[in-house]
Amino acid sequence: MSRKIKIIWDFYGDKAEKTAIHHEIHLREFMDKHKLELLDSGVSSAADFHFMAYLTIPEKDVKIIRDALKPQRAFVVE
Repeated sequence: MSRKIKIIWDFYGDKAEKTAIHHEIHLREFMDKHKLELLDSGVSSAADFHFMAYLTIPEKDVKIIRDALKPQRAFVVE
């Protein structure tokens, strides 16, 4: 079984929440367009003025996402 990887894009500032929400829409569209498996996606907040859009994907698709969409960070989730 493949590991699950959570890939994150960070947004800062007073419009960070709306930007992260909008970015997640485009991330989902990218996944659909390229017929990649999406395990989870969403937006979360780390602090005031810091929001994150994220995807959780199978490890086999990390290179495709990394090269095309340039996330800031990623980690393995259980």
